Order: sequence, then C-alpha cells, then structure tokens
Amino acid sequence: MASSRDRQRKLARAKLDRQMARRAAATRRRRRIQAGVGATLALVLIVLGSVWALGGFDAEPEQETAQDQCAWTPQDASANNNLKDVGTPATTGLPASGTRPMTITTNQGAPITVDLDLTGAPCAGASLAHLAGRSFYDNTKCHEITAEGALRCGDPSGTGLGGPTYSFFSENTPSAPASPAADAPAAYPRGTVAMISSPPGANGSQFLIFFKDHKATQPAYPIVGKVTGGLDVVEKIGALPTVDNGSGAKVKPQTDVVIQSLTVGEPTTAPAPAATTGAPAASPSAAG
Repeated sequence: MASSRDRQRKLARAKLDRQMARRAAATRRRRRIQAGVGATLALVLIVLGSVWALGGFDAEPEQETAQDQCAWTPQDASANNNLKDVGTPATTGLPASGTRPMTITTNQGAPITVDLDLTGAPCAGASLAHLAGRSFYDNTKCHEITAEGALRCGDPSGTGLGGPTYSFFSENTPSAPASPAADAPAAYPRGTVAMISSPPGANGSQFLIFFKDHKATQPAYPIVGKVTGGLDVVEKIGALPTVDNGSGAKVKPQTDVVIQSLTVGEPTTAPAPAATTGAPAASPSAAG
C-alpha cells in the first residue's frame, strides 16, 4: 500500500512540475510578446513624432488661384455688326515689364516699328499681340487722319465703330496738367502710339500714331508705346489730302492707307522708350 501511495505522490508531483513548467514557459512567451509590442509601439511613436515635427500632419496648402492681370469685357456683336469675334487674350501669365516689338507694314513705304510698353500698358500690349496673332489687322485701312495730328488705324470696318468682341480699361493715360502753360510738354509727343475708343475707356483694337506733338488739357488716350522706326512714313501719311468720311468730317485719307500686315514679337526686358506725358496746354478736337 505504501508503495502505491508513493507512486501516486510521484505522479502528482510530476504532473504539478509539468504544469508549473508550462505556466513558466507561457509567462516567458507573454513577456517576449509584450516586449516586442512595446518596442514596436515605441518605434511607431518615434516615427510619428518625427513626421509631426517635420509638418507631415499639417493640412495640405490650398492651391492659390492666379490673380487675373487683365479683364476683358464682352461686347455684343449682335448689337454692333462692326465687331469681329477672334476670342479673347489670356488673363494671367501676361508679361508686365519691358517692351514688345510691333511692326506695321503699309502700302505707303518702309515698315513702321513700335516698342510696346508692357510696364505701363500690359493689357493693351497683350491685346495687340492677341489680335496680331489672329491677323486681325492685316489688309485693313487706317481710316482717319485726326485733327490732333495722328493716324487712326485698327478698325477693319473703317467706321470708327469696329473692333473685337471684347474691350478693356485704359492704362497709362497722361495726367491732366495742373495749369495750362504755353511751354508745357506735349501729352502725346510725336511718335507716340496710343489706344482710342468710343466710349473712352472701352478700348478694343483701334490705335493712334502721332506724327506731331499733341497737347491736351484733358488727355483721353492711353499710351501703349512709341515709334522706333518709320516715323517719316507716318509723317508722309499725315500730309496726305483728306476727304469727307461720309459723316461730314474731312478726315479720311484721299489715298487709301492699307495695313498689309501687323505683327507683334516676343517680349524683351529692355526698358520702354521714355514718352513725355507732361502737362499739355490745348484741348484736342474730337477724333472721328
């Protein structure tokens, strides 16, 4: 009997030892798992902290919309059949400094070259380049020699009412003089190129090339550039006899002045030619 009890005690003891061993092994595994999880969590926290420190959790910056440099106001061609739809220029990404060469080839002699002032009149420069790129001016007439001493061009209809199906605001208009003076500089010196519109401020395609100095008490034409070559051709055209334009004004050149082509080149960074815009002394007469 003693031998049987001893054997049972030994078996019970062995069973208990095995249970304790299994429990110890399970505890060791649990501790290893917890240690691994802890290390992984620590690593994750370190990585997340680094990302946070570098701004990785900052909100994505909103994409800024490019601000429009020029506004092109639509014009209704159904209300004015002298308007021509050639689209509109871009509103952003336009050159706003330096100059841009413009070449006007007429049937009256050597080409007339102009430096467009992109610093003073970037929207006018963009519009002229847009229209030139669509052959808007080609084979059109300069329909008027104004009383102010300028050649008026840029209206395919030849009526003074033509242009594209958009308009834009005036830029670079000379200031009115503080007081009239006989020796005041001209608002529009000989060789000045300026936009002209009806009504004033709603510029389209029409422009003036002054072949003599013009003084004005209330300057209305925004300056866009200056003639750099062929001014003698402009002066020759300015000396042409004029006839009635059909509206009672004797301003139409007796000999047709035809723009065979008008082109605008790429912008440059050179400064625009200085144009005197000082105080004028005499009031301009109305341009057709």
